[in-house]
Amino acid sequence: MNTNPKNPMNLVVLDMAGTTVADGGLVEQAFAAAAERLGEDPATMIDYVRATMGESKISVFRHLFGGDETRARQANVAFEEAYGELVADGLVSPVPGAAEAIAALKDQGRTVVLTTGFARVTQDAILDALGWRDLVELTLCPADAGGRGRPYPDMVLAALLRTGAVDDVRQTVVAGDTSYDMLSGARSGAGIVAGVLTGAHGEAALAEHGATHVLASIAGLPALIRESEA
Repeated sequence: MNTNPKNPMNLVVLDMAGTTVADGGLVEQAFAAAAERLGEDPATMIDYVRATMGESKISVFRHLFGGDETRARQANVAFEEAYGELVADGLVSPVPGAAEAIAALKDQGRTVVLTTGFARVTQDAILDALGWRDLVELTLCPADAGGRGRPYPDMVLAALLRTGAVDDVRQTVVAGDTSYDMLSGARSGAGIVAGVLTGAHGEAALAEHGATHVLASIAGLPALIRESEA
């Protein structure tokens, strides 16, 4: 158990796709499927989709459709349906070492929260596919934090408020694979904002957007937190 009285980093907020969950590019496939269902050319959207990995998907569609809320919501529903179908086909798996890292964090006495830019129905489909329903104390999607996803800090702050795991946001750890994950963590005031290289963005982009550390994978996070408390 974590007994460090000075700086107990007892709240760990982890992204899912690309950080703890390997989906083999399903986000791009689902975006393409959604665009095609709406009669759009996915090639005109893919660069923006890649640049905004980690952002709430409805926000991405609002931008792509110029603020047309009806069109954005139609596209978001199509995306979630397409992604859910791919998940149901068994095309997601844990990032190597992710489940073990989460277990180690919990053994250290830390509260772990999983977050996503997906809607709740898609998040639950991923958790079910992996058998992760009971893996952590809390899972959050943008709707659980007032509707704003990354790069806003809302999900991180919601995790703090809902769990009560720490008294100071600086005792929070945020980890993710995208620039928006890093921005969300930095804006929340988290003490550690760790980027991982198993997903969408590389080391330079992660560091530029607020990463305090960059790891090869989430497997290195328990040791990093221990070192920070020494």
